[in-house]
Amino acid sequence: MQYVDDISNVVLILIRIGVVFRVIYCLLRLMTTEDEAAQFRRRFRNAVAFEVVAELVFVLKGLIIGYFS
Repeated sequence: MQYVDDISNVVLILIRIGVVFRVIYCLLRLMTTEDEAAQFRRRFRNAVAFEVVAELVFVLKGLIIGYFS
């Protein structure tokens, strides 16, 4: 069970790092290209929504494992 927790923690860290880089990229592109501002604003919202959903999934995983352990 320890291996599953270690792997899920690594995946969660990689998701957080990826979302941070995606948000930074979208914000930089928002400042530089005004023609595609709506597209990058939508990508920014999608990245934040993905992070929220990913965090909720891992919280639910922890609750379920804690309940049945």
